[in-house]
Amino acid sequence: MKDLFHDLKVLLGRIHRSEQGAEAVEKLLIIGAIVIPLLGLLIVLRNKLSEWLSGKWETTTQEADTAVTTPN
Repeated sequence: MKDLFHDLKVLLGRIHRSEQGAEAVEKLLIIGAIVIPLLGLLIVLRNKLSEWLSGKWETTTQEADTAVTTPN
């Protein structure tokens, strides 16, 4: 367990000293700041989104069926 913490400390030290590592961490933080709220919204609104998408799909399939069966 002590070796694991030591290795983690060494790895974090390398990342901290490296510009590329710092840039990668910044990118991950930005992506996380965007993705986590969106994921939360999807979870909270999943039922309403499901109903809305089902309604849209039903409307689309009905319009497609009507267009196919209507003679010209």
